Amino acid sequence: PAAAPAPPMEGEEYESLPSGASLGTHMMAGAVAGIMEHTVMYPVDSVKTRMQSLQPDPKAQYRSVYEALKKIVLTEGFWRPLRGINVTMLGAGPAHAMYFACYEKMKKSLSDTFQHGGNSHLANGVAGSVATLLHDAVMNPAEVVKQRMQMFNSPYKSVLACIRTVQKTEGFGAFYRSYTTQLTMNVPFQAIHFITYEFMQEQINPHREYNPRSHIVSGAVAGAVAAAATTPLDVCKTLLNTQENMALSSMNISGHLSGMVNAFKTVYQLGGISGYFRGVQARVIYQMPSTAIAWSVYEFFKYFLTKRKLEKRT
Repeated sequence: PAAAPAPPMEGEEYESLPSGASLGTHMMAGAVAGIMEHTVMYPVDSVKTRMQSLQPDPKAQYRSVYEALKKIVLTEGFWRPLRGINVTMLGAGPAHAMYFACYEKMKKSLSDTFQHGGNSHLANGVAGSVATLLHDAVMNPAEVVKQRMQMFNSPYKSVLACIRTVQKTEGFGAFYRSYTTQLTMNVPFQAIHFITYEFMQEQINPHREYNPRSHIVSGAVAGAVAAAATTPLDVCKTLLNTQENMALSSMNISGHLSGMVNAFKTVYQLGGISGYFRGVQARVIYQMPSTAIAWSVYEFFKYFLTKRKLEKRT
């Protein structure tokens, strides 16, 4: 916007927003941010899923994100990297609406408890972890369908066909088979992510004004740090979600692999220590811009919607 944002009100502690941003504002801003985050970087997410494959088909072995995208488009069609994006959009809206609303509410309450009137890193970490419980409860089924659609030679013709087949052959529990692993990954991911974001804001935006550049930089750094630290858990989650046939067959695993411990053992037996870091480059490349997009879009809509409500009142 051409006009400079209003100066922070006395006692204001978050991006110079007027006090009392409503639950609806946080949810609306969160939903838009979530959809933008997942859709803009979706092709790289598709590459990440494939690069985490423990025993990929010879035709689906890639050395870099760029090479993978080029090969997928040339051999499988221009739209192939976007396969499954619709189910991701359906899940991302409500998941991120609850996620940001819960984070804001808990962060404020806990910060008042831990560090009255200040910004507590412990409060940020706890609030981000609890918000993750709600987010993943909605997003996990969408993640299962999305990753199965992204795999090389995926047998599913559409999202609905995938849902029906998984439900019929593996039961409803298949949609939550990786939930505990997802939480085990996302709770530390979000704790690191929120603590890093708020720390970066303290360093480059100490007055907590609405500042798009600071939100983009802080979001990118937070996403990169959290993504790199939790890659081993993401590899295990991908294995549980996709039930990769070639990998399970080579280990003489019949039926379906379940449980985080089993996933950890299987990844180690197939790939050793380096197996836990398959796709780390794609994960960081995906997470940096997607987290930057999420925070900048979220902060903009939160600022815009709150300012608009106040203008209507006055």
